[in-house]
Amino acid sequence: MRRSPRPLVPILTLLLVLGGALLHAVPASAEDRSTQRPLRAAFLVVDGVYNSELMAPYDVLQHTIFHTKPGIEVFTVSPDGAPVTTFEGLRLTPDHSFETAPPIDILVVPSAEGSLGKDLENERMIDWVRATGRKARFVMSLCDGAFVLAQAGLLDGRTATTFPTDYQAFADRFRRVDLKINVSFVHDGPMLTSEGGARSYDVAMYLVDLLYGTEVAAGVGGGLLIPWPPEPGAVATFVADPASLPDDGLEEPGDSTPERDTAPASRPGAGGDDRGQPVVSLVWISVPFPPRGWEGD
Repeated sequence: MRRSPRPLVPILTLLLVLGGALLHAVPASAEDRSTQRPLRAAFLVVDGVYNSELMAPYDVLQHTIFHTKPGIEVFTVSPDGAPVTTFEGLRLTPDHSFETAPPIDILVVPSAEGSLGKDLENERMIDWVRATGRKARFVMSLCDGAFVLAQAGLLDGRTATTFPTDYQAFADRFRRVDLKINVSFVHDGPMLTSEGGARSYDVAMYLVDLLYGTEVAAGVGGGLLIPWPPEPGAVATFVADPASLPDDGLEEPGDSTPERDTAPASRPGAGGDDRGQPVVSLVWISVPFPPRGWEGD
């Protein structure tokens, strides 16, 4: 593993049952199924990018072309278009540089070795992420890619997550972001942030379902041996803003909400405005908080 994990105690977790109403009630709109051109998904690659956070969502989004027309056009972008070497040693030749990349509908920012350090000081890259992310329909980060989005200001006032052993570093640095912990991914408006690793598949599958519907997502999952929809409770997620989902008859918030006197798990004193609302069946789990090693505010 790339880092030595700190022991974490489970916390109050919001589980959205993805196998239920949410996934079956979100067919793609006419705009999403546009026959004019495929959606374009750009993957930012830099030296030290991690294989898992790059290839998991790349696989999922690319496989849409076999299950819907048009599917998603995927390509890689590096700052100057020059070859990059992943953390694990793979040599990649990007499809585009910042200057040659076409208009981007989905910006994907995988974690890299420098995501907590030198990449955050790369003003040219951060400026490009900021400008591109503001124009994109969706922006997805995997693992510590959330640090890059936050550095670009794209997560200000929003809810997000990141790699579990980096919760504290993220909370300390980005105090305008409402950090959710112990969830696979968070969806807030156009922003999708994932804890990364093998969970990088979850958020990509979710986005395919959101754009094209469960039938297409199940087809993609079948080719990759990913059960879809997942079993109820199998994927812990947080959808911060139900208004970001298409209005296609989702059950009204509150109808299936259990009574509670606690809030979804966030770091103490986090930013944000408690916009999280249930859109499907919920399961609330009360266990000790904060986790060991959490310094708080």
